[in-house]
Amino acid sequence: MATLPSNNTPPPDAPWLSGLNPPQLQAATRLEGPVLVLAGAGTGKTKALTARLAQILATRSAWPSEILAVTFTNKAAAEMRNRLAALIGPSAEGLPFLGTFHAIAARILRRHAELIGLKSNFTILDSDDQLRLLKRMIIDAGLEEKRWPARLLAGLIDKWKNRGLRPDAIPPAESMAFADGRGAVLYAAYQASLQSLNAADFGDLLLHLITIFEAHPDILAQWQKRFRHVLVDEYQDSNAAQYRWLTMLSAKKSGGHGNICCVGDDDQSIYSWRGADVGNILQFEKDFPGATVIRLEQNYRSTPHILAAASGVIAHNSGRLGKSLWTQANSGEKVRVVGIWDGPEEARYIGEQIERLLNEGAAASDIAILVRASFQTREFEDRFISIGLPYRIIGGFRFYERAEIRDALAYLRIVSQPDDALAFERIANTPKRGLGDKSMAKVQAAARRMGATLPAAAQLLVETDELPPAARRALAALLADIRRWRDQKDRLGQAALAQAILEESGYIAMLEADRSAEAAGRLDNLAELVRAMEGFADLESFLEHVALVMDNDRSDNEAKVVLMTLHGAKGLEFGHVFLPGWEEGLFPSQRALDEGGAAALEEERRLAYVGITRARLKATILHAANRRVYGQWTSAMPSRFLSELPDDAVTVETTMSGGASLWRAAMGQSDPFAHLERGSGRGPGWARANARGGGTGPKMIEARAQSVTVGGTARTDISVGMRVFHDKFGMGTVKGRDANKLEIAFDHAGTKMVLDSFVAPR
Repeated sequence: MATLPSNNTPPPDAPWLSGLNPPQLQAATRLEGPVLVLAGAGTGKTKALTARLAQILATRSAWPSEILAVTFTNKAAAEMRNRLAALIGPSAEGLPFLGTFHAIAARILRRHAELIGLKSNFTILDSDDQLRLLKRMIIDAGLEEKRWPARLLAGLIDKWKNRGLRPDAIPPAESMAFADGRGAVLYAAYQASLQSLNAADFGDLLLHLITIFEAHPDILAQWQKRFRHVLVDEYQDSNAAQYRWLTMLSAKKSGGHGNICCVGDDDQSIYSWRGADVGNILQFEKDFPGATVIRLEQNYRSTPHILAAASGVIAHNSGRLGKSLWTQANSGEKVRVVGIWDGPEEARYIGEQIERLLNEGAAASDIAILVRASFQTREFEDRFISIGLPYRIIGGFRFYERAEIRDALAYLRIVSQPDDALAFERIANTPKRGLGDKSMAKVQAAARRMGATLPAAAQLLVETDELPPAARRALAALLADIRRWRDQKDRLGQAALAQAILEESGYIAMLEADRSAEAAGRLDNLAELVRAMEGFADLESFLEHVALVMDNDRSDNEAKVVLMTLHGAKGLEFGHVFLPGWEEGLFPSQRALDEGGAAALEEERRLAYVGITRARLKATILHAANRRVYGQWTSAMPSRFLSELPDDAVTVETTMSGGASLWRAAMGQSDPFAHLERGSGRGPGWARANARGGGTGPKMIEARAQSVTVGGTARTDISVGMRVFHDKFGMGTVKGRDANKLEIAFDHAGTKMVLDSFVAPR
């Protein structure tokens, strides 16, 4: 292909360079050599990246077909193309290699598919087709699919492909994660099946290209020569396979031009569970010697106090390249840190604050509640329904619409109402118990013939020979379970009944066997459902409440308050942001820390940074003194991230006037949050009580008055090295202490941080 003379002098009055600040201008015009643009939150990185594309085309540094511009979402690619068209006109449409990793990889792979045994018209399997294929392979291999689910194997294969690992490169220890060491063998068989079907999954698109480039250097050289400029958005979210593909195409050591520009923010790398590796951006200068690093630090979104709070937290991370956000905006309000008594009070407080904002003229759609875990939305949804506050869930389902919640509700409905055919149909084979589609079709046909309900027809069929013996036994067992649960309904109470149903039906075991990333969250949601039921008089009143909640959805055209997870909020912004649940174990997530250690803590801190920087005008962080966890009240320690907030950027308050005084009376403490002062340098004002009153103190004190201490006073009868017992985590050894907080290595639960009041010497 003919090359173009390079001319990096900006054309006079270039519209794409108008309004750029100096670092943005440098990012747009420094076209030769590797460039890393560290773009902080709200610093206009898309504007700079689009201007760079326009500059390349306008200065004739490359033809449109010689530019590789990679994004992570179709939405981001469309936005970039639209912005570019507005700046330079129709030539923006002639960028064939502007798109997502998967879209571009598929386009290139179709040109060389025969080199890896596929035809150019190969099919790209979606997740449903992939699971069906894997399930068939697992069964053909003589494995029990219930024990070794296809979803687990799919997750493992996806992780391996994200790391660029082919079947022959899987470490034996990782292969052991499935079917006692058969993971790699099944991976290889899966790849062979895909080839026989002339198909590929999403992970194959890049992996096959890497394989081709390694085996055919001449093909790699063609594409290296083709792409004179490579641009990558959100580079901090790239995984190992994406990183390897990009460096093969662009690094000079691999034969590329070296003209690569990666835009990203190491402080917003929050997707390690998807395979993203923050190390890719941290080692950019090592991978591309002589790279220019440009920092976009002028923020156009948030107030100085919000930026100072976010910067104060993220500064505690060691794995970062470093930058300091600043803004020319007015100072605005300080970030509010509010201590509240418990979860229900948290929902009430935020509801009141939102109503106040709406009365002051704020738009509902400009208000967001960002939670660490999806189960946290339930309390807010129930509260907002009761006060008539419109809301919507972004990036997920409303709590009672989630599949696992609907399944649990179906079990409860059939116990409450024996003739509920829809509920019976939903639970009949969930979890799988040998009642396949054919057997259920026979039950439905019998119900129609007899004019009976589905459960009644099922009861009759277990006494005949119309169903296969295995299906008849399974159906009889289910009906017996339903009768037993119905007999226990009044005696157990609705919450205990729900827990028993979920355990005895095998539903909990099904999710525990599912090792996908979503399974743990589904278990948390079910635990939250059981907890929610405790506030109702009986099962029927709870089910009626749920029906009213489900019927309360309003028109999508109505402005609504936004509820979403912190992960889902990345890239968005709101005028007013509420950040509830900043307590140890919830945020940072204890599960994440147990699985990932120090690296997970840094990612949790990046998540806190993302949450704070979503706010333009006001940010409010809340932490509760008490949380209900798996039906038990526990005393919650404020998140360590709170002590990392700079004093001059925050105001600290508490709603616990009555609640705090009751706490003090029972516990003999003057300040329920005094233990934060030592680490943060704050004075007594940290937990100063405001006269709000109320709270649910008496109930909490009745449950915990004999076992909870809060504040700076530590027990003297427990020392490092001592063996102790905890009623939740069992036996353990004290490894360290910080005032009244103990670090304990439990025999079976791992290392935890707990209050000394919850343990007893042994």
